[in-house]
Amino acid sequence: MNNRPRFLITMLCFGFAFFYIPILSMIVYSFNNSRLATVWGGFSTKWYVKLFENQQVIDAAILSLKIALLSATLATILGTMAGIALARFRKFKGRTLFSGLVTAPLVMPEVITGISTLMLFILMAEYIGWPSQRGFTTVTLAHITFSMVFVTTIVHSRLAQADIDIEEAAMDLGSRPWQVMKDITLPVISPAILSGWLLAFTISLDDVVITSFTTGPGTTTLPILIWSKVKLGVTPDINALATITVLIVGIGVVLAGVILQRQEKRRARESQMAYQANE
Repeated sequence: MNNRPRFLITMLCFGFAFFYIPILSMIVYSFNNSRLATVWGGFSTKWYVKLFENQQVIDAAILSLKIALLSATLATILGTMAGIALARFRKFKGRTLFSGLVTAPLVMPEVITGISTLMLFILMAEYIGWPSQRGFTTVTLAHITFSMVFVTTIVHSRLAQADIDIEEAAMDLGSRPWQVMKDITLPVISPAILSGWLLAFTISLDDVVITSFTTGPGTTTLPILIWSKVKLGVTPDINALATITVLIVGIGVVLAGVILQRQEKRRARESQMAYQANE
């Protein structure tokens, strides 16, 4: 019995090492003075300087951030609405079909999603004349469609665990549905909404497959640019770019964790105060 925890800990360490050692090596070699990404030539930050002087990389990063911010925000709004509908409206016509449509993209290969989205845009351009060309709008719409299902799943799971008696008690005391939504439901699911937004933002920011099908000339996102450069060989400037991305994502995860922890502590404190007041 004592060997089992030791085995699990060992496997866990191997798993983390397999995942994080390549990332750490990439960060180290981003400070490499040599032009060869795998040959250490001394410490240097020149690749970071050259990276910020590369206008193509800057334009691609700005475009990716715009698409990720817009698609994550709209996907969070739509996904939250869908999650509330699935959790609070247990019986309505077409619920099974709607639930299946929500969960299908989670298991569907991205290649199929990208091809089907591309065909949709082609047919729309042929019959109604929009979109006239593929670019920012088509990529954003594709990312919204793909990432909103993750938000829906997270919000639905959070609401399924929430106590519905609180909402019913508020309506019994005279609160209107929109007041219950604003004062009770949204604060309860706010951690799930934030988590869904972060997940949708991350998915949009690093997507390659769906973006490659829905983008057009003159619309190159950062992942597409990195993929095109990596095909010619990994260079230290790519390591520098990936290091900056890891740093930004890490800061976002830490900030989100701090915000969620503070919200949970505040909610627990408010619940305790309400319980003591009732006594």
